[in-house]
Amino acid sequence: MRLDKYLKVSRLIKRRTLAKEASEADRVLVNGKPAKPSKDINVDDIITIVFGKRIVEVKVTRLIESTKKEDALLMYELISEKEKTGE
Repeated sequence: MRLDKYLKVSRLIKRRTLAKEASEADRVLVNGKPAKPSKDINVDDIITIVFGKRIVEVKVTRLIESTKKEDALLMYELISEKEKTGE
């Protein structure tokens, strides 16, 4: 599954266009490396997303083509969520 679609379906990012923009701006890392929107995501990949001052890190647990809101949480496991330190 493509990274931008995964972020939208898992509801980590609300819209696919926003997921695409975040990826293109190098604010999304897959296994520690900047990833383009078309990057293929696999189970056990680690995704790090920078949301302004917040950094969220999740582990991919499932790939589901479309989900209900309550099932979206089954697609990932939260590893950490922290505030970005000064730059």
